[in-house]
Amino acid sequence: MKQMTFADAEYAGKRKQTRKERFLIEMNQFVPWKGLINLIEPHPRATVAVRPIR
Repeated sequence: MKQMTFADAEYAGKRKQTRKERFLIEMNQFVPWKGLINLIEPHPRATVAVRPIR
């Protein structure tokens, strides 16, 4: 996580929360992220081989 600057900390208390921020806060409360990550993590990630352009 990125450390907040003094300006960020001061601004964070004064501005209004956006709908996106409220949605993400609610999602973090209801979604069991650790369980989902543990379920997904064992699967290998797909790699895409791209040939260089000549």
